[in-house]
Amino acid sequence: MAETATTRRSRLTPEREAELYEAVLDLLREVGYDSLTMDAVAARTRSSKATLYRQWGGKAELVARSVRHHKPVGIASVDTGTLRGDLHAMITRQDDCEMEQNSSLMRALGTAVHTNPDLLAALREWLVEPELDEMRQVVRRAVDRGEVRADNPAIDYLLHMIIGSFAARTMIDNEPPTQAFLSSYIDAVVIPALVA
Repeated sequence: MAETATTRRSRLTPEREAELYEAVLDLLREVGYDSLTMDAVAARTRSSKATLYRQWGGKAELVARSVRHHKPVGIASVDTGTLRGDLHAMITRQDDCEMEQNSSLMRALGTAVHTNPDLLAALREWLVEPELDEMRQVVRRAVDRGEVRADNPAIDYLLHMIIGSFAARTMIDNEPPTQAFLSSYIDAVVIPALVA
């Protein structure tokens, strides 16, 4: 069965797959998760609904993989030689406009996961777990360099801190997250917690 799925997926070129993912994200921004339908994706992308289901199984996986595809190259691939440098490099992967769009999208998906367990499972598989793995690699390098104690309890909360700052910026300050804000947050909160 896995071979069949791989064979079917390979029929899409990387360019076509990227085009589909962008269309899904555009629709998500326009109508939200609950109103997004496979029919609408098929119409927008000039695809058959059967092809979409064959490739992605359903709306939840298609959305989660679209979000993952849209993310910039992972932070684990960046090694500046310091924890601070790595975290600052992470926030420069998106400009302020992209951050604002992604923040809005993630807030909408954050609400949708409460009533859509399939979406929660797909986001965990395609977005949360890969991000946790990357953050663990960043911290492991910092521990190996002697910047962070291996037993520092804040290590387990690094992704929580980053996502929390990103999400709370709009709610608390009525401002979108920006590179300047996140840079300041990393220096004032994240680094002190990890190097304590």
